[in-house]
Amino acid sequence: MGASLDFLPHLGSLLFAYALAFPIDWDRERHERSAGLRTFPLVAIASCGFIQAAEPLIQGNAEATARIVEGLITGMGFIGGGAILVVRNSVRGTATAASLWATGAIGTAVGLGSYDTAIVLSLVTFFTLRALPNLKEGGEDDRRSAEESSR
Repeated sequence: MGASLDFLPHLGSLLFAYALAFPIDWDRERHERSAGLRTFPLVAIASCGFIQAAEPLIQGNAEATARIVEGLITGMGFIGGGAILVVRNSVRGTATAASLWATGAIGTAVGLGSYDTAIVLSLVTFFTLRALPNLKEGGEDDRRSAEESSR
């Protein structure tokens, strides 16, 4: 008997990973960061998709699963590195890079069926992006607002 096409569970997981990445994406886009509206959901669904695609090969093999996850971690580091810019004497994009890495972890967690972990990662990442810049006096968001109001 041939392989069956049971794509609905996979589609559900991919959509869940997409939905968990969207608030992070919205925050980065809202603040005009280098990675935009398409990037974060694509990172999440790609990470989830790699896990799902490898499922038949890694099922029940913790070492094989670890190798797939290790590759995803490395890939997220590479993508995040591309978001970091050195301009004059400052480094920009580290929060976006870390957000991309966290989004990859969200997709990986969904792909592995660790939905609770994925939800917590999404919430904590979004909270960190939204709340912590506001705690820092003279933070990046405050500087941008001051520049825009002086124009």
